[in-house]
Amino acid sequence: MRRLLGAEAWRRWAHLVLGGALLMPYFLLASVLLAMLGGPGDSLASLSAMLTAYAIALPLATVSALLPLVRPLAVAGVRALGGVPVAGLAEGPARSWAERGRTSAWWTLHLGLGALVSGLSLAMPPMAGLLLAAPLLGRERRVELGMGWFADGSRLWTAPLAGLLILAVVVGCAAVAGALLARAVPVLLGPSTADRLAAAEERAADLAVRNRLARELHDAVGHALSAVTLQAVAARRVLDRDPEFVREALAAIEDTTRRTVGELDTVLGLLRDGDAARPDAAPAPTLGADLAGLLARTRATGAAVTAYQDPGPVGSWEALPAIVSREAYRIVQEGLSNALRHGAGGPVELHLAVREKEETRVLEIVMTNVPAAPGGGPAGRGGGGRGLRGAGERAALLGGSVEAGPDVGRWRLRAVLPLGGGGR
Repeated sequence: MRRLLGAEAWRRWAHLVLGGALLMPYFLLASVLLAMLGGPGDSLASLSAMLTAYAIALPLATVSALLPLVRPLAVAGVRALGGVPVAGLAEGPARSWAERGRTSAWWTLHLGLGALVSGLSLAMPPMAGLLLAAPLLGRERRVELGMGWFADGSRLWTAPLAGLLILAVVVGCAAVAGALLARAVPVLLGPSTADRLAAAEERAADLAVRNRLARELHDAVGHALSAVTLQAVAARRVLDRDPEFVREALAAIEDTTRRTVGELDTVLGLLRDGDAARPDAAPAPTLGADLAGLLARTRATGAAVTAYQDPGPVGSWEALPAIVSREAYRIVQEGLSNALRHGAGGPVELHLAVREKEETRVLEIVMTNVPAAPGGGPAGRGGGGRGLRGAGERAALLGGSVEAGPDVGRWRLRAVLPLGGGGR
């Protein structure tokens, strides 16, 4: 009973009535065409004239539905009133002729069935109401109403049954038409192969952007926590004998936390507001602008960091392509974080140089430090080597590579980044 008279059935009925209303302009145009061709001037004058105009109106609706913007209109109607599952509906205008054809078939089916159900809904309930009330009409039942069968009092008891039957037919037709449209929705308005492929590509691009932001958070927050922890430990150890170092360490902690909180707020804001797909969305410290501060904050932990820099033919780090400069900064930052977390407290050497390699320029980053245990290193620690994997992903995006591992008693990280990555 719920399928016939429930809320879903009423929504489907309303959707069908909407289809009947949308067919009216085509119906009126068909009536004009009939009149021009010598047919009846009034398409409502007879049932045959109505059916003829209806038969002409449907092809007109079919042709008009080939317009790309009809699909969003049809989808919006289904979402609002269809009473059918709408999770898999196609989005946006129809692009290919195959999609336009499916939309046209839906439009014709919706408007055609909607017109029939609308006609039944308008014409049959009043007749049913009159039949239900026939036993109560008394003398008026003899008035000529086209109900001669019921003029005989012995047959009058069948009038309410006929009225109920008419109402049942109207409800049943509406339910059947609504169910037919519901089954046709995924076939005719569902996403095509091209739509699914575009949606998959969009999801993949969104995941790639979110993975990039996750790497930014990992590198920025991981480095900050390592640096701040070591700066606090170093300050505590010399608190009584070297107040100047303590002041420098506290200043470095303040600067590190302020910068990291800013990056964290920016990334979380982008993820929350849905702007992560912007190419400039993530915080973007660069080698040219931020390397000196990164080295200073690392040295404030008490680590001895020696940096050898040779920009070579590019002249300065500011002249590097923007994307190379950003990714190189994060790789250096990750290398320093690993040296702080997993090193034995010995010196860290950083070599940055632009070199010519097979008729192309590359930025080479080499970092070495003494690991805390023989043969140990970041990949063998509790972090699972996520930072090094992230550094490898960054390099791979530019067509470069990252190698990390033990090298004659030291831990060595080497990254090679081509400078042809563009200036995004």
